[in-house]
Amino acid sequence: MKAVIVKEKGQTPVYTTDFQPVVPTTPQEVLLRVQAVSIKNLDRAIASSQHYSVSSKPFAPFVIGTDGVGALEDGTLAYGFGLNGMLSEYAVVNRAQLVPLPAGIDLALAAALPNALMGSVMALLLRAKLKKGEVVLINGATGVTGQVAVQMAKYYGASKVIVTGRHPATLAHLKTLGADEIIPLQEEQEPLTSAFHRVHQETPIDVVVDYLWGASASAILSALKGKGHYQHPTRFVNVGAMSGDLLPLSSSILRGTDLMLLGSGIGSWTPQETEHFFQVLLPEAFELAVKGQLHLDTVSYSWQQLSEIWNKSLANGQRLVITTD
Repeated sequence: MKAVIVKEKGQTPVYTTDFQPVVPTTPQEVLLRVQAVSIKNLDRAIASSQHYSVSSKPFAPFVIGTDGVGALEDGTLAYGFGLNGMLSEYAVVNRAQLVPLPAGIDLALAAALPNALMGSVMALLLRAKLKKGEVVLINGATGVTGQVAVQMAKYYGASKVIVTGRHPATLAHLKTLGADEIIPLQEEQEPLTSAFHRVHQETPIDVVVDYLWGASASAILSALKGKGHYQHPTRFVNVGAMSGDLLPLSSSILRGTDLMLLGSGIGSWTPQETEHFFQVLLPEAFELAVKGQLHLDTVSYSWQQLSEIWNKSLANGQRLVITTD
């Protein structure tokens, strides 16, 4: 079977034509003839054996990739998770987590969107419970998931979307995706906190979706704090920690702010919420993409090229997709 595998621990994945074929072992498993797989930080961490899910396991050659799109036996195009890797001629997927693709959708986009949607709509709708007319601040919006979050926040009815980031060109691009105000991130903490405070006073922030944590999240939390009088309630949802896993948090912020501090990730979603994502939210987003109302910049390469482009740097906000053509 054709596949892209990690042949030896720690080495760059390679394309092969003779990997062991996969077969379903239960009635809930089906074969998907794979056509496109997105490569994310998670996939790179697993491939390098640094991710906690594989770091302590005995090594054996394995197929890379966690999810992607392809065709079922009857020709239906669908998105799914590979139970034993994804970037191979065929992948075994769980029937219950298959999402049929709408006609006309770009397969590279369909492969790349779900991870970004999981990191955005779950935070916006299921954790923050965003309501129409609310103000949203997206901290670290220049990445793939942040850009999708901007678009989905607007789609779900946010009256104003404020974005932060360090890449001027991408920040400017976010304006075309629906961002209303930009706060460039800077090294000095005091002016950054002041910028967040000004925005919060002008249009009180209802929801923060944070992909960075670290210094910028600390500045936001400090800016939300009142000075002895009641503050507008804010739901702060952390999704990632690109700027560091720890930050100092003064207890006075919690006492002086009507603040709900939340996280959004696999451990915080109920089985019912995850099911709702696959059955309702993801199909809805796929339809938006077909209509040209949801955008994500992908860069595609053939799986035969993967070894040479594995360490290639992409422009900010782009997602690598590997096709099996």
